[in-house]
Amino acid sequence: MYAYTHDKQTGGLLLNNSTTLFSKEPRPVYYHELDILGFDRHWNYAKQDKLPYMWAEANCYWYRGSIVAKTKGGSLYTAPELEFAVDANNARVLPDGETLLPVDIATMVQKNRELLEVIEQVTAKKIFDAYKRHHKKLDVFHVAFSGGKDSIVLLELVKKALPRSSFVVVFGDTGMEFPDTYDVIDKLEEQCRADGIEFYRAASHLKPEESWRLFGPPSRVLRWCCSVHKSAPQTLKLRAVLGKNDYVGMAFVGVRAHESVSRADYDYENYSKKQKGQYSHNSILEWTSAEVWLYVYTHGLVINETYKKGNSRAGCLCCPMGGGKSDYFRNLYYTAEIEKYTDIIRDKVDDNYITSYESYITNGGWASRGSGRDLKDNYARYTEETKDGFLQITITNPSSNWREWIKTLGELPFEYTIKVQKSGCAVNIPVRADKTPQAKLLKQVFLKAAYCVGCRVCEASCRYGCISFKDGFNIEDCVHCGQCHTIPYGCYVADCLKIPSGGKKMKSLNTFEEHAPKPEWISDFFNKHNSFFQDNQLGPNQLTKFKRFLSDATLISKNRVTDFTELITKTGWETEQAWGLILIQLAYNNPQVRWYIENISVGASYTRKSVEEMLINAGQSDKMAKAIVLAFKRLCDLPFSTKLNFGTVTEKGRLIETLTRGKSTLTDNRVVLYALYKFAEACEGYYQFTLTRLLDHTIESVGISPTQIFGFDRDDMEKILLGLTAKYPDFINATFTHDLDKITLREDKTSSDVLTLF
Repeated sequence: MYAYTHDKQTGGLLLNNSTTLFSKEPRPVYYHELDILGFDRHWNYAKQDKLPYMWAEANCYWYRGSIVAKTKGGSLYTAPELEFAVDANNARVLPDGETLLPVDIATMVQKNRELLEVIEQVTAKKIFDAYKRHHKKLDVFHVAFSGGKDSIVLLELVKKALPRSSFVVVFGDTGMEFPDTYDVIDKLEEQCRADGIEFYRAASHLKPEESWRLFGPPSRVLRWCCSVHKSAPQTLKLRAVLGKNDYVGMAFVGVRAHESVSRADYDYENYSKKQKGQYSHNSILEWTSAEVWLYVYTHGLVINETYKKGNSRAGCLCCPMGGGKSDYFRNLYYTAEIEKYTDIIRDKVDDNYITSYESYITNGGWASRGSGRDLKDNYARYTEETKDGFLQITITNPSSNWREWIKTLGELPFEYTIKVQKSGCAVNIPVRADKTPQAKLLKQVFLKAAYCVGCRVCEASCRYGCISFKDGFNIEDCVHCGQCHTIPYGCYVADCLKIPSGGKKMKSLNTFEEHAPKPEWISDFFNKHNSFFQDNQLGPNQLTKFKRFLSDATLISKNRVTDFTELITKTGWETEQAWGLILIQLAYNNPQVRWYIENISVGASYTRKSVEEMLINAGQSDKMAKAIVLAFKRLCDLPFSTKLNFGTVTEKGRLIETLTRGKSTLTDNRVVLYALYKFAEACEGYYQFTLTRLLDHTIESVGISPTQIFGFDRDDMEKILLGLTAKYPDFINATFTHDLDKITLREDKTSSDVLTLF
């Protein structure tokens, strides 16, 4: 709600009367974190954990009103690097040997008390108003409790706003929480019981170790864990408590707009957005983490000890949405707990697809999984084949009864046949009916039958209580509402284990065949320009494929060099900025280069066999797959890699062993500006977007993010965007709204205009 500054006097935070448009989400830093980072080798401080010493904003550490250090990098097994802040004279802002004073919490609280009381009153009124409007028509109000700082503050506010008997508390126990979180749950449950507030724990009947093996590890795309371990158990728990399947309730949720871009667009109150048929009230939506922490200290609320160990969030221990130094902090303190999940990743992932498990885990390969292709002993239990005017669905070794699942369908507008076989069944659907919504539902019936493990998400989705897994799986009196068919791919397990078939063959992917460009061809072309086409040593096929490369790079048009070629020549065709610009053109015009960019993650090493398999799954023949892998090696011999660090390969003899794509060494920010405009134009004039959007490479889009082209991370992009905003304000404006999550390009400018800057 309010903006804040760092208070030199107390070493704490100080709210002011101005309304905040952004927050850097500060958090207190205790001695444990200082020790992990190595601050104890430079400064003196008492090893006490009652009071914090500093505040952290992302990778910046503040002490008594000044940034004194920053961290860089860090992963599950690698400690982040420490960089000390220096002044104009290149001297450290905080010299070695200084003794750190803890934050003066008492004075900080007193300075902020007046504004905090205003915030509390405004929020409590919102909570009470929501209760007053809905209490006569809803069955239950509950606080969705997680054990983190936000839900602790939210619970305190709800307790102040509402009668104690008017709501309950539900802890969604994923089984993957920090050990410290369970200590918080025990304390808060005891407090609630003493206050006459019902406190419930909701957990899946599946243990996390079991579900990770059944579904495969969760990923940024395949986030089955939230539904299986959180949403469904809470719904089933409230049904059991209320004795009512079709209850309608309101959840008070500790979501805050400053946490992420997606949450910035939330409303205070919504219906059916978070959970079908239920209300949600985001009571502390406009609070910043500064206000949350100040409220915790002001009212002496319980602090989850995991925050004192360097963790900015108290969610799941091993989450695909995590990464960076937080992973290192977690692994350091909770090694045994983390290893339960990394061991499953090692057990489940086929080592034919990776060069090392450590790289696969630390570089986020496991968190990028989009299918079941990488999993060991995973075979297709559901297949489709078109033959003689019929689509034939075959399910093999089904895990549940299709006769029960088919009860979820009403009358279908086409005839179909089901033939029971020894190992499953075969279903025939007329091809003419294949694309109808009803055919999709029928397919989902057999996907469910093939893969269902009884996770109970379908049961939780059915508000009429027709689906039950309690005493064996059965469906009774189905009303055909279709809610159990809203799950991705019909079944979460089916979605997570599906094996890509490659779909439509992409004949044009192998654009270079056996003749990817060589360094000497490039040199000859830039030295001769137009005369190159009459004076070269290339064979007919070599020249044809090289022309394809030059054309896709927009270096030639109809056998004549372009203005872009003149620009590259003037810039210096061997420079990194020249090849950065060329790479952007190829990313948009050459499907083979784009495939490398979109499928070979930066920093992760891939075996030759795994890349060939990926290409075969994308519709390429064995021969084409081998040629595309060889072409990657050729590109790595060009200035793409020698200047720009596009990629590398390792070889054993003459055979490629591994392929790795590298983070660009690009230092000319104008190249990134050009990539941003190309992205905006490809997305049909998408001139305002977020850094979070640029970093999310799972979104299908004609535009390709510069972060994906060059392998830049958030820290890299923040520096680049700030530099561009300062130097080229007529082209771009990047602001710190929600952690730099607002990037605006000028709609009267184009990518061609950016090239004039060179």
